[in-house]
Amino acid sequence: MFATKPGVRFVRPVVKSIGRNQILSCRSIPSCHYSTGAGGQGGKANHFLPLTLLGVAAVGLTYYNMNNNTKPPTPSIDPTSSTIQGSPLFPSEKYPEAINVVFVLGGPGSGKGTQCSKLVKDYKFVHLSAGDLLRKEKSTPGSEFGDLIDHYIKEGLIVPQEITIQLLKNAIVEQYDKGNRKFLVDGFPRKMDQALSFEKTVSEGKLVLYFQCPEEVMLQRLLNRGKTSGRSDDNLESIKKRFTTFIQTSMPVVEYFDDQHKVVKVDCNEPVDDVYNHVVSQFKEKNII
Repeated sequence: MFATKPGVRFVRPVVKSIGRNQILSCRSIPSCHYSTGAGGQGGKANHFLPLTLLGVAAVGLTYYNMNNNTKPPTPSIDPTSSTIQGSPLFPSEKYPEAINVVFVLGGPGSGKGTQCSKLVKDYKFVHLSAGDLLRKEKSTPGSEFGDLIDHYIKEGLIVPQEITIQLLKNAIVEQYDKGNRKFLVDGFPRKMDQALSFEKTVSEGKLVLYFQCPEEVMLQRLLNRGKTSGRSDDNLESIKKRFTTFIQTSMPVVEYFDDQHKVVKVDCNEPVDDVYNHVVSQFKEKNII
């Protein structure tokens, strides 16, 4: 349905000034990881959507700060801002029933991945983990953004939205062309600017599934997982940073969607099956499944 070209293309970061007539160079890098209830396999995303010059400046500035041992800036956005440019790939007025995007949020270790896996198996959702996409990109040989992503993950910070949204766009478009219409977007959006940009350029979120869990429970889960996961962020220092980041940046996102009556809150300090039954019940009530 969508014309595509092989490879994912990003505009190369530039830290020097750009003349009026200069052309930014691009380079392809492979990435994409997702799972589907129909046994689909991950593959290379192949849909090209150009980044804005603002995004290029943000990524370039991050590289500059890393090289000079300074803390990357923390951008913010007014929830009512209308400065984000572009139009959705799947506008609701044109595709009212074409795509169901459910954002899955919760603190690290709250059990998002476990519940998403069960929904994939039983209801044929496509599960897109923002974290998995980024880790896949980080480990891709020759990735232009590998070091940048690695730095942000280790510091418990949020990767620039231009990279994360691009990876999600690629995966959604590829799966849409295969006939899939139901998406669980796990661990995203983690900031208000991500939420607004995604809805402006990809699709409106139909629902937010928010997993509530005591911090001490999440901490113990993550430390236990770290013994076997091999993940660079499953250590005490990174975990504490991730908790702080979630509270400061992601809770405003939950509150924003809650004001629109789009949030389903689930207590995750319960047995896995009890949590899942509650999720399914809420999804049916909201006509998601």
